[in-house]
Amino acid sequence: MGAIPAQRETISLASDVPAHALDPPAHGGGQPPGAQMRATLHGGPLAPGAARGLLRAALQQWAGLGLPGAERLTERLAHDAMLVVSELVTNAVVHAGTDVELVCGLQPESGAVIVEVCDHHPSRAPRDDDGETVHETAEYGRGLRLVSAMSEAWGVTYRRGAKTVWARVPAERSADTEGAYAPERAGFPGAELLAPEPLPLSSSSALSAVSAFERGRPHRTDRDWLGRGALSFLAEASDLLAGQLDEDLVAALTGQLIVPRLADWCAVWLEDEATGGRTGWGDGAGAPGPRLARVWHSSEERIEDLRRCLEKEPPRPAQGPSGGPWAWPWPWPEEAPGGAGPAAGSRDAADAGTEARGGAALAYRLVAGGRPLGTLVIGRAGVEGFPDEITGLVEDLSRRVALAIGAARQYARQATISAVLQRGLLPGAVAEIPGVRSALVYEPCDKGGPSGDFYDVFPAGDGRWCFAVGDVQGKGPEAAVVIGLARPWLRLLAREGYGVADVLDRLNQLLLDDATEAADAAARALVGPVRPADGPQTRFLSLLYGELAPFDGGVRCTLASAGHPLPLLLGPDGDVRTAAHPQTLLGVVEDETYTSETFELRPGDTLLCVTDGVTERRSGSRQFDDGDGLAAALTGCAGLSAELIAERIRRLVHEFGGRPPEDDLALLVLQAD
Repeated sequence: MGAIPAQRETISLASDVPAHALDPPAHGGGQPPGAQMRATLHGGPLAPGAARGLLRAALQQWAGLGLPGAERLTERLAHDAMLVVSELVTNAVVHAGTDVELVCGLQPESGAVIVEVCDHHPSRAPRDDDGETVHETAEYGRGLRLVSAMSEAWGVTYRRGAKTVWARVPAERSADTEGAYAPERAGFPGAELLAPEPLPLSSSSALSAVSAFERGRPHRTDRDWLGRGALSFLAEASDLLAGQLDEDLVAALTGQLIVPRLADWCAVWLEDEATGGRTGWGDGAGAPGPRLARVWHSSEERIEDLRRCLEKEPPRPAQGPSGGPWAWPWPWPEEAPGGAGPAAGSRDAADAGTEARGGAALAYRLVAGGRPLGTLVIGRAGVEGFPDEITGLVEDLSRRVALAIGAARQYARQATISAVLQRGLLPGAVAEIPGVRSALVYEPCDKGGPSGDFYDVFPAGDGRWCFAVGDVQGKGPEAAVVIGLARPWLRLLAREGYGVADVLDRLNQLLLDDATEAADAAARALVGPVRPADGPQTRFLSLLYGELAPFDGGVRCTLASAGHPLPLLLGPDGDVRTAAHPQTLLGVVEDETYTSETFELRPGDTLLCVTDGVTERRSGSRQFDDGDGLAAALTGCAGLSAELIAERIRRLVHEFGGRPPEDDLALLVLQAD
């Protein structure tokens, strides 16, 4: 692709006329009222998909209203316009990093679709990447080449504070187009609308298609789609695959994308990355082999038969070149005519470079980030080979499949690490306290790391039981470091006989020690590079800590709150009061002295301890505890058991907001029998 066409406007800098209203000469032509769509998109990874969705809706509306120029809308024009929108928005998001303004219009005279994408970082030119090394397979730098190929004209308009990339996608002019644009087919929910279904083999057109396919050339319908619709197919397939966080779902979706549009059947093997490079698989040496995760066939009754045939001899890591597909033996050797010599589908025939007379099969290695993840195999019956166009398309799709599998595995690893850390940071069971019924609700908010909330109830010896509900500032590894220090120290100090106030004094000093700061820095180093300004920082901890000592007729409770939501005491008559006074967060002020207070829990008295996930639950601008909302909710729980109180408060918190909670939620109910 040559130099990027550009136009720098010379209008007054004081003008507030938008760039797309100036109609650069390269795409002149008016747009009738109603044949234009405008939107502002957040500059994030969802922007390209949102832009395609907006264009789909606009095309449907224009065609349904019969606006001037809409009669020239065709399926091919819709494909081209959606591809151009996707590439331009992606370019703006990746290389500008700002919000994106999208304008799409329909020219009444020509029926061409005008696409304009404006970002607010004009110092960065649209990326071309003409200097890309030919030996590398890059996943970027192709956008403007595709735009240039799909458009009859395109260019760039620079204005102060903004850059607009525009393109004019021409209407279909040939007489043998697919026909007028049908709104009911404009949904593009997946590959089924982007790739043609195979023709019935009984039809004459299908026979001619197979004949052309056997000669290594796709039928005209395939050729037309591969030239244009395939690009939209890859764009939609990327969106579908990127939304999967389970590798088995990725494999299942791959089968649905390929069969029956590109092949009669396909199979996906998945490999363990730790053993993916071994060469002894299947040799009886005990090394684990690949797992056949998905088998898909256009005829459902043949799926199990195909699975049995493929499982007999799985792929080996050393098999096939790393740079492209290689011939795979046809899984049904008996379908090859004749019986003398090695069957066309046997490994001997495959090693000799021949192909099965029953059909053709190709295998693609799934590699992402230099790590082998598995093998994709496709097959089509009644042909001698796949045309280069389909081979290249499936190769492009296999790269996207590998990236999706790699992302799903990375997510699974992180989820596993978080779950293991979470289990290690919480007690295995809540201790039973004589004369006290307890109930616990703990709902960590999954945001990619361990929760910052924690709790503990444990025996401290000498007829004492201790409880704690805490909340660490932040989440993830940093929070795990602080919880990993605080909870064991609470238990150790309590069992050494220290009182409630003394425990908080010593824990506060511990959080301020250099050892904690070094551990915090190490935890942040696991997340990413530490910037010069990000030196070791003390992590704050809010904590409600108490001690229970049962006696005849009740339970003596001593507790203290360090920067934590205050506990509430509910009496049998429905009276609610706070049971502690506020004090400073732990890890903030050195040599801070904490105090505690003692009271008695009589039968029927209930102590409610929560984290800020309860009190600060939001509904618009309001919080759950505004106007003593938590106390009012607890008043309505008079006469209920500890379990019912915990469940009722949890339900009220969830119902308070229209969406699921965005913060960790923990509450502990202690009720004297």
